[in-house]
Amino acid sequence: MSERITPVVRTLLLLNVAIFLAQLILQIPLPDIFGLRYFEAKDFAPWQFLTYMFIHGNEMHLFSNMLGLFMFGRWIETVLGSRRFLAFYMVCGMGAGFLYNVIIYAEHQVQKNALVQYAQAPDANKFIQYLEDYEPEYYKRNPEKCNNYVKEYGIPESVRFLQSGIEARKEMNVMVGASGAIFGILVAFMLLFPNIEMMMIFLPVPIKAKYMVTFYIIYEMIAGAGYFGQSNVAHLAHLAGALVGFLLIRFWKIPRQY
Repeated sequence: MSERITPVVRTLLLLNVAIFLAQLILQIPLPDIFGLRYFEAKDFAPWQFLTYMFIHGNEMHLFSNMLGLFMFGRWIETVLGSRRFLAFYMVCGMGAGFLYNVIIYAEHQVQKNALVQYAQAPDANKFIQYLEDYEPEYYKRNPEKCNNYVKEYGIPESVRFLQSGIEARKEMNVMVGASGAIFGILVAFMLLFPNIEMMMIFLPVPIKAKYMVTFYIIYEMIAGAGYFGQSNVAHLAHLAGALVGFLLIRFWKIPRQY
């Protein structure tokens, strides 16, 4: 493949960088306005499924996504053509946002059910167990307050407190970044160019794309399951974008290139 940068990749790179620079220079809180919120949040708007993927939280977030777009996107655009590649990019990004909302909804339902069970037979031990299961970071930061909460404030207030935590989490979930679309591109690269050998920074030996991307996906699965602790990285949204990319390439029946 030619080393030239392809038209849609170039446009997306410039657009993402320009938006980030505007955010820095003008000091506009773009993530608060255009980030993707949970669909039950009061500030949710449907157009956020589109806008969120052009907003980035910091320089490293932007750099890592744009590096992936530059390195792999032009290969996929060359195969798909510019118009289809743009559609692929947008559908992967928006699909990742939609599926991530579905995942958050399912998590909220599980947490609501746990709260109902607590409210039916509440006590101090079950209060602590609930926090350890669903609000572990809060419990770690406030162990003494949590351990004495039921005794100090009473059972009804403890139920209201846990309910307020569920409502607050709805408002706190804000997703930004092109990662969902980039993971779609990564999976497309793995499907279309599985045997191309690449070099990883932490593994300075050639490794085929099919192994590299598979390793990355497995890492995201483990991180998404919480084995590395909680973070502000939406690992499950990455996996959602990868799934959408996989389905699109299979649906379009794009043959393997190498």
